[in-house]
Amino acid sequence: MRIDAISVFDVLSGAVWTMLAVALPILLVAMVVGLVIGILQTATSIQEQTLIFIPKILAVFLFIVLIGPWMAEKVLVMTRDILGQLERFIQ
Repeated sequence: MRIDAISVFDVLSGAVWTMLAVALPILLVAMVVGLVIGILQTATSIQEQTLIFIPKILAVFLFIVLIGPWMAEKVLVMTRDILGQLERFIQ
């Protein structure tokens, strides 16, 4: 069986969309926490650059703990899909 470019593109496209779906919520949490801390720093005139890191790290860590099972399930579904089609790409 011949591998066509459409099937390879479908697998790669699915992998990219899965990666975005898993990474984007974490990046959004980091961005929102950074924005809130930045607004609080501006309002209180505290310009300490290291103040933003600890709340952002804690928020991202807690968010990963909360949505970790969902992230793992998305990655496992994509892995099963790729490995299920592996024999088609090896020939």
